[in-house]
Amino acid sequence: MIVDVQVYLSRWPFRRLRGDEPAELVSHLRARGVVEAWAGSFDALLHRDVAAVNARLAEDCRRHGDGLLVPFGTVNPSLPDWEEDLRRCHEEHGMPGIRLHPDFHGYGLDDPGFARLLKAAAERRRIVQIAMRMEDERTQHPRVRVPNTDPAPLLEVLPKTPGAKVVLLNAHRGLALGMLGRLAAAGVAGFDLATLERMGGLDDFSKGAGPDRVLFGSFFPYFTWESAALKLRESGLDPDTLAKIRHANARRLRA
Repeated sequence: MIVDVQVYLSRWPFRRLRGDEPAELVSHLRARGVVEAWAGSFDALLHRDVAAVNARLAEDCRRHGDGLLVPFGTVNPSLPDWEEDLRRCHEEHGMPGIRLHPDFHGYGLDDPGFARLLKAAAERRRIVQIAMRMEDERTQHPRVRVPNTDPAPLLEVLPKTPGAKVVLLNAHRGLALGMLGRLAAAGVAGFDLATLERMGGLDDFSKGAGPDRVLFGSFFPYFTWESAALKLRESGLDPDTLAKIRHANARRLRA
């Protein structure tokens, strides 16, 4: 049984991906033991009408998967009236959380708007996923160069936001284990493993972040789903810790 905390619907803006049709994506996940998948939308990266992106995401999750897909809409705190987008995600679409893309939306985690959004989401008891990067800098389109998001401001912002449930996605490139521990101590609730690449990395990651903060996230269909599963298979972690990563930690966050 697996809860995958990072999948995407719709189209990656720069090429077609195998599995980017909802029915195909759901079939692929079910065949691999996924019982719940937290889904964002690739449309959130470049589309200007955030409300329409979130409405389509919610509808696609309802139409496909019979409860497997759980929508996580986007909110951009640099846009006017973002509070209404957050309200719709919660009250109209019943989303348990939101997924932020500060890299594509052009703000840093030291932006006052981000701090206000984090506080508003905490008051609504919504999970806040932050995609720290979406694509390796070496493969980005020459007209769309998007820098990685710096997590360091969270060390100051999170202690000032009690109740915030922040999950970092794709955070591993260039992030030292010591920084993982500092972010966890500051209040980051979870880190997914999609971009964890080094051999034996999951064992070190679990020690650095704490086994209760490691989440199974595949970044499918951008990444091959099996790459995330292999990280569990090659690890030396005990069965209880693996169960936490596969599903228990994510279920606790949604409780």
